Amino acid sequence: MSSLHIPYRQIALDNFTYDALSQQMKGLPWQPIMQVNWEEFPYKPEVYFQVAHDNQRIFIHYSVQEEFLKAQYVRINEAVWEDSCVEFFVSFDGNVSYYNIEFNILGTGLIGVGSRIKKERTRLDPEVIAKIQSTTTVVNAGGRKKWNIILVIPTDVFVNDKIECLGGITAHGNFYKCGDGLPTPHFLSWNKIEHATPNFHLPDFFGEIQFQ
Repeated sequence: MSSLHIPYRQIALDNFTYDALSQQMKGLPWQPIMQVNWEEFPYKPEVYFQVAHDNQRIFIHYSVQEEFLKAQYVRINEAVWEDSCVEFFVSFDGNVSYYNIEFNILGTGLIGVGSRIKKERTRLDPEVIAKIQSTTTVVNAGGRKKWNIILVIPTDVFVNDKIECLGGITAHGNFYKCGDGLPTPHFLSWNKIEHATPNFHLPDFFGEIQFQ
């Protein structure tokens, strides 16, 4: 099982641009999302992320380089996993329940919460999901598309957990890159998944996450 220590860092949001936020995250280690878990989907774009917290918010900076980009969904809780999409699944109660936080290249978000049993999962209200701020960039160079997104996730979105301070919490989770509706579908993870078919909703394969 992979483990991740998320450092504390104060990041100002008064100038909410990609350049301003990425500069403040400079120096944080980059973590790879490189596990190809299913042989029938071998395509592996280059995907890395940085992550930090300020006790009340989680900051995730994804960097993606891939052959194709797709950005169809513009409304909250639409099927963003079919677009160029990055995801963060996290549990604060020992994997009894977890949140799936999914964002496409446009910054369109989807969040579900509940147990691993599908009928027990629900989507959060759009007003709650809209509390997550995002900023993105896209560069097309030499036939390779590179895009970045920074997510600012306040603890308010973890509606089933009363989190007053992230510091000192040990959680479990996984980070993903997917694109179900792209010409080359792919399903990459940070922590390895051992399952017969593509499925990210498997908390048994979450890694340990410690908020410093």
